[in-house]
Amino acid sequence: MAVDLELAPKTKRSPGERCCEPVVYPEVDREHALRMVDVARALGDPIRLQLVDVLRKHAGKVCVCELVPLFDVSQPTLSHHLGRLRSAGIVDSERRGLWAYYYVIPGALEELSTWLS
Repeated sequence: MAVDLELAPKTKRSPGERCCEPVVYPEVDREHALRMVDVARALGDPIRLQLVDVLRKHAGKVCVCELVPLFDVSQPTLSHHLGRLRSAGIVDSERRGLWAYYYVIPGALEELSTWLS
């Protein structure tokens, strides 16, 4: 199937003049975009993504001592990853004596999930 294209001679635009009008404009405002970027960055590590997967499937709060055997990293490294997820607002924790129990914040991923779908 051949398509006929009409070629126009090249013309110079004046400074600041657009070559064409945008077809689509962003629907996400800057603040919303920055929030989603924080969440996406936090999920951008395989261990953090797996941590969220374990925590969201678990009924209730999970002790960090239960998470350590699931990953081939030290407890301080795992705590670092959990801290990154906390600062992004994806998970939170509750202290009980010496241990911290982690859980996914309800609706924390809803914003990103809604936008992606």
